[in-house]
Amino acid sequence: METTKSGDGTVIAYDRAGDGPALIAVTGAFCDRQSFVPPDSLTAAFTVYTYDRRGRGDSGDTEPYSPDREVEDLAAVIGAAGGSAFCFGHSSGAALVLRAVAQGAPVTAAVVYEAPYIIPGSREVPADPAARIRELVASGRRDDAVRFWMTEVIQVPARVVTMMERSPTWPGLEALTHTLPYDLALTGNQGVPAGELARITVPVLVMGGGNSPEWFGRTVRETTAAIPGARLQVMAGYDHGIPPEVLAPVLTEFFLGS
Repeated sequence: METTKSGDGTVIAYDRAGDGPALIAVTGAFCDRQSFVPPDSLTAAFTVYTYDRRGRGDSGDTEPYSPDREVEDLAAVIGAAGGSAFCFGHSSGAALVLRAVAQGAPVTAAVVYEAPYIIPGSREVPADPAARIRELVASGRRDDAVRFWMTEVIQVPARVVTMMERSPTWPGLEALTHTLPYDLALTGNQGVPAGELARITVPVLVMGGGNSPEWFGRTVRETTAAIPGARLQVMAGYDHGIPPEVLAPVLTEFFLGS
């Protein structure tokens, strides 16, 4: 583990592996730097950086939170990686990467997988889920916060949530519940931020899963349309939880070809 400091002094922890140009992986909700394990095929082509977003793992968490502070965190990791980098973002991590690129972060090219911008009317969402999660966490009900996120926000079937409760990964989810409002602040129910994305000038590949819900398909299509020159690639047979080893050849081809 290595560390760097963000613009507000927050310590950001990261790991690096491999050899080659810098590639930073930015994960989504309920994930830390251990969640994206780069396969050998990726570390053979890149120096891959994985980091704990603020409030997670070994990174600090300075209040008040804002998405722009997360952009500064990513910029700090890019600085530690040499001052410029390729970026891959998954889920809310994809939204963070796009926000950073739109604000001029030194990203050479970006691949983003299913940034969960919720287009109004495309699916039902609870009213102010971030406030509800903060309330549950503050009252010591992290387990209920996980259930609320799973059942009401991302709408996982109840039987699947019951199975998850019995798994050894459940305590790790509870430990990260306080960061879920951060993910919501990056996406939420405001639709695709077309005006922001229109400012992007670097090569971008937008990805989606062929087995993902239709609302995700609509979102990735509108995300692609909003970014000048962006390409769309749909991964047949996969959904939101695509494995790193499946992504590796796509990332290698796009980044080294861009």
